[in-house]
Amino acid sequence: MGLYIIAAIILLPLIEIAVFIWVGGLIGVLPTILLTIITALAGTVMLRQQGLSLLTRMQSELDAGRAPGSEVMQGAMIVLASIFLLIPGFVTDAIGLLLFIPPVRQALANFIIARSNVVIVQGGQTGQGGGRPDDHVVDLDQQDWSEKQDGSSEGSSGSDRPRISPWQDGSNDAKP
Repeated sequence: MGLYIIAAIILLPLIEIAVFIWVGGLIGVLPTILLTIITALAGTVMLRQQGLSLLTRMQSELDAGRAPGSEVMQGAMIVLASIFLLIPGFVTDAIGLLLFIPPVRQALANFIIARSNVVIVQGGQTGQGGGRPDDHVVDLDQQDWSEKQDGSSEGSSGSDRPRISPWQDGSNDAKP
């Protein structure tokens, strides 16, 4: 995977330069520069329009009590598309414009999600059926423990294991 990233970093600028020279030879220098500026402005406008639409969809998912997983992926792709449009070059502009098309964005999101291992964590438990089996954390509220005369503390469950309160710093005064 790392080799592909290094190859892309090296090859992308070379491809962009070649396309700039080719387009500049076809339409001239000034139109080529203006076309690059126009695509950057179009990217900014599309980011604003589609970004606001995406935020309203995310808010409606949150209001309905659902996790906006797909919307987060869509938002990441919109940000990536706008970055591609702001980078000078016709190849990155073409990729950025493609990412602004919702069906293309959804197909790419499905492709990435299908090859990802996603675990949803809600309320301290994983989406695959509970916490870790070796997790021995005991969460006590202040009223659930009391201190014994010997300095140890005991939970209200009456267990024989000593419990240590997070509010104790070695003194006998409980802290909120």
